[in-house]
Amino acid sequence: MSVRAEHAVEIEGVSFAYPARAVGEQPVRALDRITMPVRAGTRLGVLGPNGGGKSTLVKLILGLIEPDEGRVTVLGLRPPEARRRGLIGYLPQRTTAETDFPISVRQAVALPLAARSRGWILRDRRAERAADEALGLVGMDGFGDRPVGALSGGQLQRALIARAVVCKPELLVLDEPTVGVDAAGQQRFADLISTLHAGLGMTIITVSHDLRAIAAGSDRVACLHRSVHFHDAPEGLTPGILAQVFAHDVEPLFGRLHVDAHAADACEDPSHHHHSGPRGQNGASGREGSGR
Repeated sequence: MSVRAEHAVEIEGVSFAYPARAVGEQPVRALDRITMPVRAGTRLGVLGPNGGGKSTLVKLILGLIEPDEGRVTVLGLRPPEARRRGLIGYLPQRTTAETDFPISVRQAVALPLAARSRGWILRDRRAERAADEALGLVGMDGFGDRPVGALSGGQLQRALIARAVVCKPELLVLDEPTVGVDAAGQQRFADLISTLHAGLGMTIITVSHDLRAIAAGSDRVACLHRSVHFHDAPEGLTPGILAQVFAHDVEPLFGRLHVDAHAADACEDPSHHHHSGPRGQNGASGREGSGR
C-alpha cells in the first residue's frame, strides 16, 4: 500500500531513557530531544559511536518502543501501523539464526509475506513470484531453491536484503549492514543499495558506526550521540561534511574538539564554538573550535 507523504520519517522532540539497572541508579538516557525529518526518497546515513543511541532510534522508527517525550511518524502513520501495512523494510544486524533454519532461499525471502497473511503461504505461487522478483533485484536469480544455510556471507546478505524489500516497502532501514565487511565489500553493498534506491524509489536509512559505510551509500548524514547533528548535503557528501561528521563522532573521545567543516551557523549545538580562519583546499576549514 502506498502512502504519499513529504517526509518518510518525522522525529520531533524525541527523548527516551531505559529504566535504571539497579536500585538507587538513574535511568539511562539514550536519546535527548531528537528532531530529525527524513524527506521521502532520500538516503540518510545515521553515524554514531557504539552506545550513542542508534539502536534506540531504529527501535523507535520500527515502533518497537514508544518515546518518553516527542513524536515519531512514518509516512504520516504511527510506526506500528506503518509496519503492519508493510511500509517498512528492515535489515537487522547479522545473526546466525537465518542459516540454521532448514528452508530454501525463496522461502526465507517470502517470510514477510507469510507474516502479513492469515495463512502459511510459503508454497503460494504469488509469494514465490514475489520472492523471485526480489531475488532478481539483488542479483540472485536462480538461487531460490538453494538451502539458505548453503549461501556464502555475501550471498546471505543479498538474500536478507531481498527479504527486506519483498513487500516493496517505502522505507528501508539498514542496521549496521556492513559489520565485518571489507572496503571492497562495502562498495559492492553501496552499489546494490543505490540500484535498489533507483529502481524502487524508496527512502533508505542506514545506521552505522562505520564512516566508510555511511559515506558510500548516503547523500545526507545525521551524526547521533544521544543528541543529533544533522548535515543536509543534497549535492552529496563532501570531504568538509565528512570531516564535520567525524569530529562530532569522536567528540566523546577527544572532548569538545570541533572541526569547523561547515559555516558556523549550520551547526545548532550551542556547546560548539566556531572561529574564523582560512579554509583548507578540500573546502573544509583548517581550524578547530576550542572547547571550554
